[in-house]
Amino acid sequence: MQKTFLSTLVFVLLLGQLTQAQNKPLSNRVNLLFGLNQPLLGGFNIEGNLFYKRLVFDYSHGVSLNFSNATLAGDEKTQQLAVHIPYTTGFGVGYRFNEWFNLRAEPKWHRFELYYEGDAQTIDNRIVAYNTFSLGIGAYFNVRPFKNKEGFLKGIMIAPSIRYWPKLSDNLANNFTYQNRVTGQSESLSAMEVGVSNTPWIFNISIGYTFEY
Repeated sequence: MQKTFLSTLVFVLLLGQLTQAQNKPLSNRVNLLFGLNQPLLGGFNIEGNLFYKRLVFDYSHGVSLNFSNATLAGDEKTQQLAVHIPYTTGFGVGYRFNEWFNLRAEPKWHRFELYYEGDAQTIDNRIVAYNTFSLGIGAYFNVRPFKNKEGFLKGIMIAPSIRYWPKLSDNLANNFTYQNRVTGQSESLSAMEVGVSNTPWIFNISIGYTFEY
């Protein structure tokens, strides 16, 4: 995992260096963005970015993401579970290589709740709940398709992103076990990664608006 993380970091840094404009002044901007993946999972995400010269600061908060058993992998899938993520939140600090590419270090906090597939997601039906903390990197692309237009269209922003958020810690008891009513066996669970198919990788596209100040 560490080798993959370092390789990814080196690749993104090289990509950023290759795309860096030659001493071109960058406009100071504020972005307000909304993720497109989260509504597909029944949730919502809002993100704010502050760009000051080449520095980037951001905060994002996602709520109420739901993963049915069909979308899961590993133990959660074989044990016929569903996962609800009430929130995932955190901030980022990074560097802007040019107007359209920036790289951020991102500490994030996540909440997981596990239920049997098909059960009402209530406290009484909950199998286990736990929190995780991840620390990773994100590569962000800021595209303004109408930047040469005048008026409202000028500020429309499309922001694809690739993020690697490996889990560093969690508060799930080691070797957590429970009696699974579907399999009829004693099953064990480990804290999940927050990305695609229980990995640290996250891909998303956000849309929103950018303001120059």
